[in-house]
Formats: sequence, C-alpha cells, structure tokens
Amino acid sequence: MKNLLRVRTVILSDVHLGTVESKAAEVNHFLRHTRCEKLILNGDIIDGWQLTRSGHWTKAHTRFIRIVLKKLEKRDTEVIYLRGNHDDILASFLPLDFENLRIVEDYIHESPRGRYLVLHGDVFDTITKNFVWLAHVGDWGYQFLLKVNRAYNVWRAWRGKEYWSLSKAIKGRVKQAVSYVGDFESHITELARARGCSGVMCGHIHTAADKMMGDIHYLNSGDWVESLTAIVEHFDGRFELIHFTDFVRVYPLDPLDGGYDDGTAEIIPAGASS
Repeated sequence: MKNLLRVRTVILSDVHLGTVESKAAEVNHFLRHTRCEKLILNGDIIDGWQLTRSGHWTKAHTRFIRIVLKKLEKRDTEVIYLRGNHDDILASFLPLDFENLRIVEDYIHESPRGRYLVLHGDVFDTITKNFVWLAHVGDWGYQFLLKVNRAYNVWRAWRGKEYWSLSKAIKGRVKQAVSYVGDFESHITELARARGCSGVMCGHIHTAADKMMGDIHYLNSGDWVESLTAIVEHFDGRFELIHFTDFVRVYPLDPLDGGYDDGTAEIIPAGASS
C-alpha cells in the first residue's frame, strides 16, 4: 500500500503551470502522496501571462490537472480555486460553483482554530492592481532572472555545489524587497482582522511562512517555482508548513509506481539544480 500523508486540508499556490520553471513533477508527487478532504488552490496555478507569450506546457502540467480532477471525482475532495493575478482571466466569471469545485475571489475557511481568510494576495500589490503593463514588465524581469539562475545552477552542479537561489537572495538582501514583503504581510493580516478572522492564508509573494502576527495567524503557502512548499491542516486543527525536500524523504518515489507521474519527468528536489 502506498505511503500517504492524510490531512484535513492541503493549501497550494503559485504553481505557474505553463512556464519552464514550474516544478510540476514535484507538485504532482506531493499531491499523489496526500489525501485530504479539502484542496485549496490559492491562485496562479496556471500562468496565463506566460501562456499568451511563449507558453511551455508539458505532460507533467497536464498530469497536475488530471490529479486534481481525480481527487474531485474519486476521492470526494472539495476543491477551492482562488483567482490569482497570473490567472486573472477568471475574474470575469467569478464566482463559479460545480458541485465540489468552487472558483472564487476569496474564501473563508472554517478551522478548529477559528475562521481563516483565504485569498491570493495580489489585491495589496499596487502595481499588479493599477499598473498591469508594469506588472508584466516585472514578470519578464523575473522570468529572465530565473533563466539566469537556472544556468548558474547548472554550473554550480558541475562544480559539485548545492542549489542557490538568486531571486531569494535578492528578496532577502535588497531593502525594498524586504520592505515590500513586510508591508504585504501587515496589510493582509489587517484585512483578516477587519473581516473578523483569526488567521489568513495567501500566496503571491513566493515567500512561505507560518507565524503569528499579533493575534493573527499568518500562513503563506509559498510557490512551486523555487520554494516548493505547501501548507497542510491536520485533523486536530494544527497547521504545518511542508518543504518538498523534507516531504520526499518521508514519501519517496516508488520505482514500482510507474515512473514519475507522466513517465518522462525526473524528480529534482528543491535543494538540487534543474
């Protein structure tokens, strides 16, 4: 019998299917080794911006969709899909309700620890909200940074060195980036407090977190481009931030399981080069 992580809720965000940098094989492995009552897909699951430019769609990306549909159909999992800024085309059609699948702008998650406001978080990004063209310019710059980072880590791997994230280093050291993350967290926790919630779940900034900000429990599920992180809610109401490098040690690939999802993708842990 396959070793599985059984939890009440799984929260993912920022998978960015349709891009070269999306770690679809890894997130597929994570989903195939989890069972949950509710799956929250918190925005930017499909990257519509990149697909309209020079989209990169693989079998592993299709496999992700099939895994989610299987959870809906055969596992009786409730799926909540929240609009992000890269899949903002959905905004014109919200809300949508298809039995166990709901596509919404924001959502209230009822937890034993209280009510949690769930939203992608781009509502607090002034550039994304009011200057869409500038947001696209920033996205082009980020994609370029990821390409440089990928090439650099190929060289590091050749030298026998571990993976190093250029964008994470920039976010951690550049004053404006650190200030942006801090402001984002403050604004989004204030909104949760104003909505009468004891916690908030978000994504958008690709910075995973599980912490208290005053009396508000702040959860950010990170991304599946660099961080490779998710949030799970256990049946006792406890939340946990999961890193894929830790997860794959406990739930490794089974060679008898038919290969990695689509049979062609090779697993690349978050601490290794791609």
